[in-house]
Amino acid sequence: MFELHHLSAQEQWDWLQRGEITPTELATHYLERIERFDGELGAFVTVTADRALDRARELEKSGRTPAALWGLPLGDKDLARREGVRSTFGSRLFADFVPEESDELVQALDAAGGVSLGKTNTPEFGLPSYTESAVARPAVTPYDTTLGAGGSSGGAAVAVAAGLLPVAPGSDGGGSVRIPAAACGLVGLKPSRGLVPSGSGLLALAGLPVPGPIARTVADAAMLLDAMIDAGPYPYTLRAPRWDGGELLNAATRGEGRFQLGVMTTSPWDDAYEVTVSPEARAALDLAITELDALGHGIEEYTLEPDPSYAPNFRTIWQAGAAGIPAEGEQLELLQPLTRWLVERGRELSARQLGEALQALTVFERSVIRQFASFDAVLTPSLALTPRPVGWYDAEDVERNFEQQVQYTPFTSFANVAGLPAITLPVYETPEGLPMGVQLVGRPGGEHVLLAIGAQLERRLRWQRRHPQQW
Repeated sequence: MFELHHLSAQEQWDWLQRGEITPTELATHYLERIERFDGELGAFVTVTADRALDRARELEKSGRTPAALWGLPLGDKDLARREGVRSTFGSRLFADFVPEESDELVQALDAAGGVSLGKTNTPEFGLPSYTESAVARPAVTPYDTTLGAGGSSGGAAVAVAAGLLPVAPGSDGGGSVRIPAAACGLVGLKPSRGLVPSGSGLLALAGLPVPGPIARTVADAAMLLDAMIDAGPYPYTLRAPRWDGGELLNAATRGEGRFQLGVMTTSPWDDAYEVTVSPEARAALDLAITELDALGHGIEEYTLEPDPSYAPNFRTIWQAGAAGIPAEGEQLELLQPLTRWLVERGRELSARQLGEALQALTVFERSVIRQFASFDAVLTPSLALTPRPVGWYDAEDVERNFEQQVQYTPFTSFANVAGLPAITLPVYETPEGLPMGVQLVGRPGGEHVLLAIGAQLERRLRWQRRHPQQW
């Protein structure tokens, strides 16, 4: 039976523009699905039904506009502040925090016409690559609710995969858009550093976190990313060129071009941890290679140059980034063990250690860009393993916990360090029905190439027709 959430986000926007459905009707449809299904899925921490319907009616009263997201339901990741809405950041430390103003990204999505239905689930301060916090139920993949959805944008990915939202914004500091998108059978795109005005990455240590879209289709991801880029001033671009409005959506829709691609199964973590690519991840990669070869792309195996300094320096930045969490004295007891360890280790770092780590990662960035210069994009597995069971990560042994996260997600963080765009594409489904993806990492400002290749694969593999049966 056909239902509204079976339409792509683009199709829903078209219906809104033609007046075949109203923002209120669309918001109501998704709110009813959230009420019905989310108790089993953990997509949302807070649902703001009344505010959403008021917002939808306000848009209707003002009249239709061609704004990029006009009337489309969205969810704010619970790391983003929205004025007047509880923002927990996945932590008991902020369990009752209600901000007085909204973050820039929230304002940008509002300016683009979006309708927020609430706050999507995230782990504590977005630090782990799995979404299991002390303030909400775990976010689980709709393909198997015993398995985690990944993180840190886990709730956003669950909501899109289960048809609780048409698209959703996430943020990605080490894979936090791509990891849950891959675990939930979706497209997830991390933009180039500096591309999105409301989340350039430059305010964070090493420039790691940037916002990005999670969607069922490549074109839907491009549509949301275009909206993120266009809704606001553009103070700087670094190496990422500014696109004219709709440029990325055009690239995703046309899906044109033949490109030179590298294929890589090595990672910068290989010197520090035992990383194994599972048969399921290899099967996804092999399928993508076969399809890309059939499309006429040049394909070349590539091995990343070893860099033993990467692992300790990334850990240093991860710890230093947590040091500023506003928890003192007894408040530290409210933090989960991993977060508390990161905070305490981060506060023990010297300025010299931090400076050396930042410099070393800048050298690594330059090295990766040099190594990838002969390729239009580099193909890797999205994840090394299938989605992990809820509770799989060690809750007490933080060193073991970190190792487990690396073993699950060895291919994502280096794109953040290098500031490069990266997209995960849900190319494969295991015999057990679990999604497995591949990742394409592009040149600085190369989102259009990633979207074009993604569109070509989507036409051949038709993952947009794949839905978790139960939902």
